[in-house]
Amino acid sequence: MKLVGKNAEILANHYKLCLEKKGYAFFDKNKAYNLNIIGVRKNDKFTNKFDDKIVLIYRDDYKVWNFHEFSVTTDPGEAALVDPMNPKGAAILVPGQYRGAYEMDLHRGKYLALCQRKPVSVYRDNDKDKRYDLKDKTIDTGLFGINIHKSSDKRKYTKYVNSWSHGCQVFASSKEYYEFMDICEISKDNFGNSFTYTLIEKRDLDDI
Repeated sequence: MKLVGKNAEILANHYKLCLEKKGYAFFDKNKAYNLNIIGVRKNDKFTNKFDDKIVLIYRDDYKVWNFHEFSVTTDPGEAALVDPMNPKGAAILVPGQYRGAYEMDLHRGKYLALCQRKPVSVYRDNDKDKRYDLKDKTIDTGLFGINIHKSSDKRKYTKYVNSWSHGCQVFASSKEYYEFMDICEISKDNFGNSFTYTLIEKRDLDDI
């Protein structure tokens, strides 16, 4: 979904209020391609589906608001839960704002993505069942390769997460992913190779 103009501005203001209520930065200053990259976690129940979203909010070269919504997962897939890559357990990104934590680089040496370059915090789920355990006592902070990338190039839209995410934020659609990255490329030219990612929960928006 893409909106431009008044409808995009209405949504931009809604998200701005949500982020400011949580003490997070909302980027604007009337500058073009000053990106707000915001993940919205739908719920904390295991589904193994791409049922979350990333929204991209910014002004274009004419200073008009643009709003994009993409289908993603902000949670690990089934493969990560039952067979974690890390001995501490599967990584589930903790909601928060990770300022300048991402740079455009090659994901696993294969294609351009937003790659983690500063510490983020994750829950560690290590009981190997198909249920997310979001316990504060398991929070682990560091460099874990929690990237923002796509799923398979072989499918227009990937239905199940499975092994595509071991904590990464992953796009279901390659087409949507490349649309997202094209905008990030423009932002990089304007502001440098540093991106902030903010993860919130759907209920945060519902409370505004």
